[in-house]
Amino acid sequence: MSETARKRRPYAPRVPMAERREQLLDAALTIIDRDGYDGVSIDAIAREVGVTRPVVYGAFDGLGPLLTALLDRQQQRAITQLYGALPLAALAGTPLAIVEQGIPALHAMVLADPVTWRAILQSPGNAPDPVRERIEGDRGRVLGTIRMMVAAVVPGADADVLAHAVLALLEHFGQLVLAAPEEFSAARLTASARAMIGAWLP
Repeated sequence: MSETARKRRPYAPRVPMAERREQLLDAALTIIDRDGYDGVSIDAIAREVGVTRPVVYGAFDGLGPLLTALLDRQQQRAITQLYGALPLAALAGTPLAIVEQGIPALHAMVLADPVTWRAILQSPGNAPDPVRERIEGDRGRVLGTIRMMVAAVVPGADADVLAHAVLALLEHFGQLVLAAPEEFSAARLTASARAMIGAWLP
């Protein structure tokens, strides 16, 4: 191999394995967000990070285990972010108080990690079944939490129906923020949710 060829293919710097795994997971997520699931492969991940295939295989046994690790990480990340943003502490208050606290927090959550939330709220049509199953499972758990919140602040209401409506509204708000964050500000969405809550309540 010539000296020129060696310069064109520098060795990847050694980094701790935990850090390398995170780099590779971040690269896979970037590729999925940009190119869809059809674009993700060991070669694509290696190119994204600037390493060789053996480096990827040194961290993961293959694409399947890598994507499973990515799914586990993103699931935990999303659940932690969401429950940190849901205004559970406001349950002793009124529906309007929950809106005033919850919408800005959820708006900030989506903008702080748009790649994670695009994968959930704008899941591509070619998402693998395990991804869709995880999203639906988590959606069901969040629906249960919202149902509990609705029952606590609107006694006597059909908490099941209203929980579905609230979750659909929040998902749509999230999609609007991802599509046009400057147009759909926290203040604008909060005002809209406040007006809807006011129309629902006597």
